[in-house]
Amino acid sequence: MAKQEKTSTFAWEGVNRRGQSVKGEIIALSSAYAKAQLRKQGIEPRKVRKAAEPLFGIGGPGAGKKVKPADITFFTRQMATMVKSGVPLVQAFDIVSDGVDNQKMKNIISDVRDSVSSGNDFAAALRKYPEHFDDLTCNLIESGEQAGTLQTMLEKVAIYKEKTEALKAKIKKALMYPAITLSVAFGVTLILLIKVVPSFQDMFNNFGADLPAPTQMVVSISEVTQDYYLYILSALVIIGVVFVQSLRRSKHFRDRFEAFLLGVPVFGDLIQKAAIARYSRVLSTTFAAGVPLVDALDSVAGAVGNSVYRDAVHKVKDEVASGQQMHLAMRSTKVFPNMVVQMASIGEESGALDDMLWKAADYYEEEVDNAVDNLTAMIEPAMMIFLGVVIGGLIVAMYLPIFEMGSVIG
Repeated sequence: MAKQEKTSTFAWEGVNRRGQSVKGEIIALSSAYAKAQLRKQGIEPRKVRKAAEPLFGIGGPGAGKKVKPADITFFTRQMATMVKSGVPLVQAFDIVSDGVDNQKMKNIISDVRDSVSSGNDFAAALRKYPEHFDDLTCNLIESGEQAGTLQTMLEKVAIYKEKTEALKAKIKKALMYPAITLSVAFGVTLILLIKVVPSFQDMFNNFGADLPAPTQMVVSISEVTQDYYLYILSALVIIGVVFVQSLRRSKHFRDRFEAFLLGVPVFGDLIQKAAIARYSRVLSTTFAAGVPLVDALDSVAGAVGNSVYRDAVHKVKDEVASGQQMHLAMRSTKVFPNMVVQMASIGEESGALDDMLWKAADYYEEEVDNAVDNLTAMIEPAMMIFLGVVIGGLIVAMYLPIFEMGSVIG
């Protein structure tokens, strides 16, 4: 596949057909491409320069916002609705653009509209933005254009995007609570060790008696923390940055980490169910669109979201390409649950593979939803117990000498 060239936003000033001075922004590969696009729109450009990025995101409403997956999902759903309602494609772009607040998304829609109105295919226009429109989306829309079923394909893409985003939101919901709770616990503990314990320590020095073992341990930890907390924080930041960069840059490290996550208690089961749901949903969508099964599996491999399942899908694709039935190839990987394999088998025998996979996706998305609810219900008391043990333990350790002195005096 040819490497996609990077587009940029250009600010321009020019004169329209009526001789009026106009200005605005346009997304293009270069200033020369920007001028050519403006001339197609009946504007004679006078100045075209690369637009500066807003400092710290400061600008007009939506000016500094990044284009998020939610923006792309909204775009596909609105386009599906417009085309289904009989609105001409070019006019649909204008209507959808008016309902978008994000300026960068507006620019993308405007550029896609201009490309389509000048005679290019919808899918070809979207392929200029591979960071926002994946191969699966472009392939489905291309199939719809070629078969004359763009309305149906846009609807399928919209559903696929909505289901994918809903699944991501459920997983984030499961992970967000413990992450926030642990961060707060770490911050509060650090403040207690650096600011609160030393004030008690000064008071304990005047007691002239040995401190209880828990108190002595907390005081020792506090002394170490006071001396080295900047180094500890720096080390944590460095470890975090190295970890994130390794995930982004090293495929081997990312694959190993994703495989490790599958073995984590509770969370691993959640990730497995999410991967199976994505596999079933994407394969059902692409196969129903008329994409050959081998090509459909190729698209699915990049969408499952986990290296173990990606490799398993590649193995299934190779076996299907050599003449093996898909459900037997799935069984041989030993990562797909028996229920999904059986549903694929029934689908292949009945000629309704897309319907059976769609039902499997619905089932596993519901399983993810239930798993998230159960996980949240389980994590909340666990986090409260953790906070009580850590922070409550520190406070009790600090008051132990006072309690002992009170009992001696009494």
